[in-house]
Amino acid sequence: MSDERELVIQPIVTESVQHNARIVSNIRALTASLFGVAAGTLGLESYPGFLFYFIGTALVSVLVYFFKAESKPQAYFYRPIGDLWGGDMFGGLMSFVLTWTLFYGLCKA
Repeated sequence: MSDERELVIQPIVTESVQHNARIVSNIRALTASLFGVAAGTLGLESYPGFLFYFIGTALVSVLVYFFKAESKPQAYFYRPIGDLWGGDMFGGLMSFVLTWTLFYGLCKA
């Protein structure tokens, strides 16, 4: 009974929101590494490589928005704009650069 009252008063379940944020963070970390592999294999250098990453990250955000959040991110995230669109964009950048330089070196050596 008290759980129902708490959900009516505060409809956001913090464990679920934290779980959703972790899932999106894991998706971003994995795709950042995959984008790094692709950019290194394609031989992208400098600004085109970073542009590739940011376009790829925006595409991942759009896919998560439509397929995972079902076009209602406010139901799944506490701060939809920060968590879904901007969250971990720069955290994944380090993984991207690491795999980008690794595969660029492997393919161009």
